[in-house]
Amino acid sequence: MAADSAGLPSNYEFWMQKLSVWTQASTLETQRDICLHLPQFQEFLRQMHETLKEMDSNTIIERFPTIYQLLAKSCWSPFILAYDESLKILIWCLCCLIKKDPQNSRESKLNSWTRRLLSHIVSTSRFDIKEVGLFNQVLGYAPTDYYPGLLKNMVLSLVSELRENHLNGFNSQRRMSPERVRSLSRICVPLVTLPDFEPLVEALLTYHGHEPQEVLWPEFFDAVNEAFLLKKISLPTSAILCLWLRHLPSLENTMLHLFEKLISSERNSLRRIGCFMKESLLPEAAACHPAIFRVVDEIFRSALLETDGAPEVLAGIQVFTQCFVEALEKENKQLKFALKTYFPYASPSLVMVLLQHPKDIPRGLWHQSLKCISEMLKEVVEDYGSYGGPFESWFLFVHFGGWADITAEQLLMSEAEAEPPEALLWLLAFSCSPGAGHQQRAQIMVEVKTVLGHLTKLFRSPALSARDLQAAAEENQGGDPRPPACQQLVRRLLLYFLLWAPGGHAIAREVITLMAQTDAIMNEIIGLLDYTLYRWDHLCMEARRSRKLARELLTELREQASPRQVNQ
Repeated sequence: MAADSAGLPSNYEFWMQKLSVWTQASTLETQRDICLHLPQFQEFLRQMHETLKEMDSNTIIERFPTIYQLLAKSCWSPFILAYDESLKILIWCLCCLIKKDPQNSRESKLNSWTRRLLSHIVSTSRFDIKEVGLFNQVLGYAPTDYYPGLLKNMVLSLVSELRENHLNGFNSQRRMSPERVRSLSRICVPLVTLPDFEPLVEALLTYHGHEPQEVLWPEFFDAVNEAFLLKKISLPTSAILCLWLRHLPSLENTMLHLFEKLISSERNSLRRIGCFMKESLLPEAAACHPAIFRVVDEIFRSALLETDGAPEVLAGIQVFTQCFVEALEKENKQLKFALKTYFPYASPSLVMVLLQHPKDIPRGLWHQSLKCISEMLKEVVEDYGSYGGPFESWFLFVHFGGWADITAEQLLMSEAEAEPPEALLWLLAFSCSPGAGHQQRAQIMVEVKTVLGHLTKLFRSPALSARDLQAAAEENQGGDPRPPACQQLVRRLLLYFLLWAPGGHAIAREVITLMAQTDAIMNEIIGLLDYTLYRWDHLCMEARRSRKLARELLTELREQASPRQVNQ
């Protein structure tokens, strides 16, 4: 067979054999096999078209002697014609076979045969040609008016039957049998992307029978979820919620799809990540049902552990939580589910405090809220209460990462003579180093307290230099080197100082150039600036000069970072 020639699809014979089996038998197993292979077969047809359009009709017949049989068998399969874009691709392939100027009777016959096949598959979308004539003569309807209505009525009839099913209870005489529901879901596998079938797909997803086991076909769930991820189907959130509650692999695949967007070669801004989140419907579904939230949260937890706290994953958790809280406020005005069902292993009082949005609290009371959060976390972490250990408490806290940044800002802008509150120092140290022991965390608090002492004295200084800040952030000579987490915390304090201090704007670029000596630190500063702007937007902060500087620095650093990545 010439199918092995260069440039031709290598699996031609495989699909010829498949089509022979599919057309010779019409069993449930055969139908299932067709449905399972439809995406791959459509891709094969697409490759075939790419190959055929580069050849003339004589070359096609020489290299593919059985091409007419292959296309004919494909055109007589209702499953293939109904699936996604297969009908359109088949038409393209058949058009490649028509010779514009037939030279002999053989070529004329082949042209005629191809046109008849084209006529057949075009007419299948309007039903049989004989029926067209019948409806025109007897009923007086134009087929273009009648057939869409017929399909719509058929779909609506099935939808009504499915929705009335739960009303009939255990009245087996009036209920649709589980076998029929299962068969219906299997038939819908290749049809889920067709707009006319969306009401039926929704009705199947929201169908509630009385069977102890799942009645819908697993491949049906896979097909619907894939269509949803590729934006080939439009379903209400209630239907997607049912999909994820009934089929865990679909929810897991949605999370994987989200991670692919989060951890991409492009540097995604938090606003863009927020758009990904809302498009995914995950926050909205999580607010509707705690089971969805806990699965999503557990996947985020595993990703955080496996990536050693990757910034992209941390950003994803915080943006997801922000979107989730917004959806929860809309969904649970009557509190359908207690907060305990969303956070079963956390202190309810701590969750309540963390869920409070800082913009809903007067700025003068932020210090009080931070002190409360610190005391409750410290009790769990250092006294090992009944709500888990340090990591579990930190994982809960990073969901609401804005509180840690507010802590840093509150400490920076306090009076120079005032002693930094111990509770806020502890909270800041814990946020950057949850795995540290009591002694190590105390050392971080001492380091941070020293740096803060220098920075608060410089905060209102009329004349600042980059050297002043560099000296303020330097480690003590002869002491132990700062752990990486502590160094990150000092860089965060320096960045916030540059954004908030009156004299910080003039030296910001010089100081950041001195700090960003490596690509890792550059990316860290970019992430901090991006998150700061995102947080300020949600707090409705009016700091125009600080916002303007942060945006300018973010744009400049991203431009600097791009050439670095290209050169690596």
